[in-house]
Amino acid sequence: EVQLVESGGGLVQAGGSLRLSCAASELMKDDYTVAWFRHALGKVREGVSSISQDGTTHYADSVKDRFTISSDVAKNTVYLQMNSLNPEDTAVYYCAGEETGWATLQQFEYDYWGQGTQVTVSS
Repeated sequence: EVQLVESGGGLVQAGGSLRLSCAASELMKDDYTVAWFRHALGKVREGVSSISQDGTTHYADSVKDRFTISSDVAKNTVYLQMNSLNPEDTAVYYCAGEETGWATLQQFEYDYWGQGTQVTVSS
């Protein structure tokens, strides 16, 4: 059974950094994509970044050059390094997974979801 567990959220000042982790048990074996989505209060949930088994990555325009997604297959974990954070990055961040390896940043592409971790950026 695929399970996704996020960690690493917290409170940080503007300009600071955080690294989120997604432990993706039973997912990172063959073809897969793991993505990060975020849901800010009063806004729709949006795709942030994704990584597939072949190393293909996607980023939302709003986080390019600030966020970096990476994976450690041996640890079944995907990371999201977030730098130069600003208050607009405040949201609950969710990890999502699927098993084709072709997904991008559309919510409907993902079958598995974690519970989310809160990221709050103070000004």
